[in-house]
Order: sequence, then C-alpha cells, then structure tokens
Amino acid sequence: MKKIAVLNDLSGMGKCSLTAAIPVISVMGIQACPLPTAVLSAQTGFPSYYCDDYTDRMDAIMEEWKKMDFYPDGIYTGFLADARQADKAVEFIEQFAKEDTKILIDPVMGDNGEEYPIYTEALCEKMRFLVRRATVITPNLTEALLLLYGAQRAHVLWKELSLMDEERLLKFTESTGKELSKEFDTEVVITGIDLPARENHQEIGNLICQDGNTTWVTAAKEGGSYSGTGDLFASVLSAGMVKGIDTVDSVHRAVKFLAKGIHDAVVEGTDRNEGICFERYLSELAAEN
Repeated sequence: MKKIAVLNDLSGMGKCSLTAAIPVISVMGIQACPLPTAVLSAQTGFPSYYCDDYTDRMDAIMEEWKKMDFYPDGIYTGFLADARQADKAVEFIEQFAKEDTKILIDPVMGDNGEEYPIYTEALCEKMRFLVRRATVITPNLTEALLLLYGAQRAHVLWKELSLMDEERLLKFTESTGKELSKEFDTEVVITGIDLPARENHQEIGNLICQDGNTTWVTAAKEGGSYSGTGDLFASVLSAGMVKGIDTVDSVHRAVKFLAKGIHDAVVEGTDRNEGICFERYLSELAAEN
C-alpha cells in the first residue's frame, strides 16, 4: 500500500488537521502516516485550548522512521506554527523525499487579506523554500500574495482587490497563479476565492495553474468559513497525486465532497469551529477510486 507522510497538528476538537487528513487519505486507499507537530485539546479557533508543542520530538520520530528505511510515496505538510516547525518540515523533505515523491504544501499563513497571528517574515521565507520542493501547493489568495510579495505589498494589493469587478478579479487571480507557478516551478491551486454575488447567487472558486494553463472549478457558496475545510481539500489532492489522478480531476472531487458536508453543517446549524459533517460522504470518495 502506498503511503503519505502527513506533517500536521492533532486537534481533539474541530475536525481539522490530522483528524481531517487521516480518514480522507485512508478511504482513498492510501496509508496516512502522521508526524504530529503539536497535540491540542481543540483547534485554535476555540476560545480556550491546551497545546503541547511537538517540535522538539519530531526529530525522534524521524530517526525511528529512518531506521525503518521509510520513504513515503507522498508528503503533505499543513499548519506549521512557526519557523522552527517549518525547518523540521524542510529537514523531513530533505531526508525522506525521493525524486518521484509527490509533495503537497499547504502554506497556511493567512486569509481574507490578513496574516494569522503565527505569521512572520521568517516563516514566510521558510514556506517559500518548502513550496520550491512541492508538486502542488494550495494557498488561498492571501497566502499566494504573501508568498510572492510579503505582507506589506500583499496588504496594498488586497485593498485594490476590494475595488475590482468580477472580470478584473478573475484576471488578477489568474495572473497571480501563473506568476506563483512560474516563480516556484510547481502546480498551484488557489483555493476559496469569493466571487462577486450575482442575482442573489454567490459562488466560490478554485483556480488550478498547470504548465502555464489555468482552469477554474467553482461551486455555490453556502454558509461561512468552517474549520478543517482546507485540510479536507488538500487531503483529497494529496491522495489523488499519489494515485496518479490529474489535479483538475482531484479538485472537482474535493469540491463535490466538501459541498455536501458544508450543506449538512448549514442545515444542522453547526458552529464553524466544530468543522463540517463530512464523515457520511467518505464512502463516495472511496467509490470513486
């Protein structure tokens, strides 16, 4: 069975990170091999949580895996709390990735034009190093701008975005995606782009950039921003890469899978911090393999 090493935190509540990645990757027929970066009582969107940082223990796990001659078919890195954890991800890729290892980097640094509290320019520079090794990266538009320009320039561009109509927004996003793909020599999927509402209908878009070409995959937007949706999305893509599924096809699968879980969360009135109701749709991911 093929294996994906998943570098992410383990949160007891919130349906994100490893608790989102492991079931999705597993049901798609790939073994998920978690390397925890931290163990939390709940994801950090909750008003109170306990966090046990595992940065200093990641080396011990890596040493044991080296003794086992472990070389995963894929590597997927998600939330990294600081530059030190990003360094560990870099070390992991250097030690465990072979030439044909499929690497997905989700450069978690911000959203909606603002950086997360973890953001530093040092972390961003480490992310730039990581994405240069990636097969596919899955930034949102904020993270795409941070990777290209850093926080100061990204803020200026985000203000300009708020004044754009749909046509200009799409062109700007496509230009950004192409530049990012060319700069870091990787496939790019810019996720979660809010498109302007038309006739009381709101859509959310994902832009795939491959070899200078762009493809949009959109879906009706429902509800707000839920914990773990980015992790679920990236997990479908990561498993798809290892299985040889084209990125555009994987994005279609991920969007369909997420849309159903989000719809159920809206109907049930689930708090955004709790994550979406994805479990009942795992069988559909399995059936597609």
